Amino acid sequence: MEYPRQITMIQAAAVLISTIIGVGVLPLPLFAVRAAGTGAPLVTVLGILIASVGLWTITKLGMRFPNQSIIQYSEEIIGKWLAWVGCVMIIIFFSLLTSLAAREFGEVVITTVLKRTPLEITVIVMLLLATFSSRNNMTTFAYIHNFYLPLLVFPAILIVALSLKNADVINLLPVTGNDHHQMLPGILTIAGLFQGTFVYTIVIPAMRRPDRAMMASFWGMLIGGGLYLSIVVAALGVFGPEETKLLLWPTLELAKTTTLPGNILERLDAAFLAVWVTAVFTTLFSSYYFTIRAISKLFRLRDHKMLSLFILPYLFVLAMLPQNIIHMYQIIEWVSRAGLVITIGYPLILLLIAVARKKRRELDDSKATEQED
Repeated sequence: MEYPRQITMIQAAAVLISTIIGVGVLPLPLFAVRAAGTGAPLVTVLGILIASVGLWTITKLGMRFPNQSIIQYSEEIIGKWLAWVGCVMIIIFFSLLTSLAAREFGEVVITTVLKRTPLEITVIVMLLLATFSSRNNMTTFAYIHNFYLPLLVFPAILIVALSLKNADVINLLPVTGNDHHQMLPGILTIAGLFQGTFVYTIVIPAMRRPDRAMMASFWGMLIGGGLYLSIVVAALGVFGPEETKLLLWPTLELAKTTTLPGNILERLDAAFLAVWVTAVFTTLFSSYYFTIRAISKLFRLRDHKMLSLFILPYLFVLAMLPQNIIHMYQIIEWVSRAGLVITIGYPLILLLIAVARKKRRELDDSKATEQED
């Protein structure tokens, strides 16, 4: 076993929730409405179901191999060389996710808040924050997510709840939508927003009770997915499908139209952006941390800390490749859809082969802590 077993079920669920709630919250309603109009909530639900299949798969694999991450047990299941190819694809994909998340953060900041600040500065600041945070061990990684979780969930729920008073039910009808030509790409794009949950493959080996990993994944997807669905319903109900299509970041516009009772705050967009910055950090932190941990396991390195600064220049260059914000979102949608082959298809193949070959590893109780949740 490679990690001290100190992460509880609640902390594991917190990692999943704070990873799910990230940079994709802002354009989420736009992606869903473009796919099916008033059927945006249906598209979101189907996307969540597809993402749940992926999370269920990696959780089952983690429970079959409770002492190993996907980098290690994939070698045992399909052999060293095939597993090496799969692991390299995973590392490249999450490097892309990290860089695109940093670029999207930079675009939002220079557009809405720091309009005279160069894009490169905002991107490198967020990457540096993730770089130094990722030098911690797995236990600290979970503590950071657990600490920030209330700061993400409760303000988001408050904004959605207050915005619903401005919603019109007619904007949500018909439930199935009017145009279904783009529904499948939209579903895959929504499912792609949950791919950060792949970090769970390195969290399970550090759990005190790996047998409770499925319960943690259930609550993580229920809360994270439920919040995504409520945001789509609120934005669609307030703006309607046609107006939502004209908004680049519908969730931010939703915060602008929301007021606290008694007009204590007439607009919540400033407070929402503060919460959103925290959400971006936790998501970026997870993908960055997973990337360097995966590289360290692939090359049998004893420590991952040296890699945190090593990959920073490459991620920054990748982040600056999109020509503009429209080009960036085109890349994000394509990468999200293609990445499902890696984050859902690849683990599903591993699970089927592991079951067919009856491959599994028992929990090493002699090295596990005796502490319970």
